[in-house]
Amino acid sequence: MNARAASGPRRRLVVLRHAKSAWPDRVPDHERPLAARGRRDAPAAGRALAEADLMPDLALCSTAVRARETWELAARQWATPPPVRLDGRLYGAEVPELLEAVGEVPEHVRTLLLIGHNPGLEELVLELAGDGFDDTLDRVRTKFPTSAVAVLVWHGSAWSELGPGDALLTDVVVPRGKKE
Repeated sequence: MNARAASGPRRRLVVLRHAKSAWPDRVPDHERPLAARGRRDAPAAGRALAEADLMPDLALCSTAVRARETWELAARQWATPPPVRLDGRLYGAEVPELLEAVGEVPEHVRTLLLIGHNPGLEELVLELAGDGFDDTLDRVRTKFPTSAVAVLVWHGSAWSELGPGDALLTDVVVPRGKKE
């Protein structure tokens, strides 16, 4: 981990890939909704975050329908959902755009939830993680599937300071809802 990551308050970046989407005919990619499995998995992701005490202070969410639906279904699992900012830059974003959006987050936010898309989210997690617990890095390198949650912890005064190798990847989970 970089030396600069060792100062300042502890911050957590919780990265959530949107839940499984449908592929309806003649629907633009940005407008694709969640599939039935996605509608089951998104609430499971919300419950998993609550059970792990990973409640965010703020959520940044892609404007794509499947990401917004993931957010809405996950947030319904919480007594008091945090504020959400829909950000068009997160749709199809690569690491620089994702870091730009994260860097604009106010300093008072200690836990940030970022909801978006692959391959950008997977690449972001791997770029920021200087190290990881157990096999977390290998798991992300192998596959970061829909509804996957990665938890990155780092120390810094401002979100704009977060850079390559600064964070520790503490957990990776893939919550799944039960079929009815």
